Amino acid sequence: MITRLTVPNHRIARPASAASIGVMTARDNELGGFLRASRARVEPADAGFAGGVSGRRVRGLRREEVAVLAGVSADYYARLEQGRERNPSAQVIGAIGRALRLAPDAREHLYRLAGLHPRLGPDSPSDLVHPSLLNLLEAFPRSAAYVLGPAFDVLAANPVADALLSPFGNERNMPRILFTHPRARTVFTDWELLRRSTVHALRLNAGRFPDDTDITGLVAELSEVSGEFRTLWADHGVGSLTRAFKVFVHPEAGRIELTYQTFDVVDAPGQLLLVGSPEAGSRSEEAITYLASMAKPA
Repeated sequence: MITRLTVPNHRIARPASAASIGVMTARDNELGGFLRASRARVEPADAGFAGGVSGRRVRGLRREEVAVLAGVSADYYARLEQGRERNPSAQVIGAIGRALRLAPDAREHLYRLAGLHPRLGPDSPSDLVHPSLLNLLEAFPRSAAYVLGPAFDVLAANPVADALLSPFGNERNMPRILFTHPRARTVFTDWELLRRSTVHALRLNAGRFPDDTDITGLVAELSEVSGEFRTLWADHGVGSLTRAFKVFVHPEAGRIELTYQTFDVVDAPGQLLLVGSPEAGSRSEEAITYLASMAKPA
């Protein structure tokens, strides 16, 4: 029996506190913050600038160096980074992305921050799970299968996934679990890596869906309660939730190793179908079988 979960409506964006100043407050200059963080990651030597880091007051590339690499004036790039230029062309953003050596996900994020991709409209059914997708979850009786929304709420789950997430009670938002739940560190063996990749994916979605109040409310909440989240969010890293190997330590079933595949839900922008499968004949497969047998019918 598939569980369709109702996302609790308790993520209310609050006024920025001192702890959250600069963390997506009114999103007035997200583009500038991303550009500054990105150029700080580029080693000058890798971009063709000799002389190493000696005498540099900033980490990574200077503004003037990014401007040279992108073929724009230093003044124009400075205005773009400072938020005084808000209508860059796609050609300029593409050149800056290449200058900053951005990976594909980061380039997409850069374009969206510059306003060069369509936004998800307010009437989008991003929090609805189509019945055919619910039926598809039943096709994975020996895998953990669930649907995530744009803010990484578990919108629907099959019995195995429900059992796998049972240590977290009724909480079904993955970022909130990773940064606030006391059992997250013991259940997820790669806790630090998983937290970082989840924040990167959440920032990517924040760029894709800038009007999504679930995302903005969640970011405000976690920025308030978690210093670790604030640090990772301020780093402006972006990346997709792709194929991954995850290890769970379930209180009843023990250690479970799963390989996850992630699929975009075309009919609902922002939704992802995740399927975690154990290796055939492994101890993890036995544990999954046990969890499936223990799942209570609705």
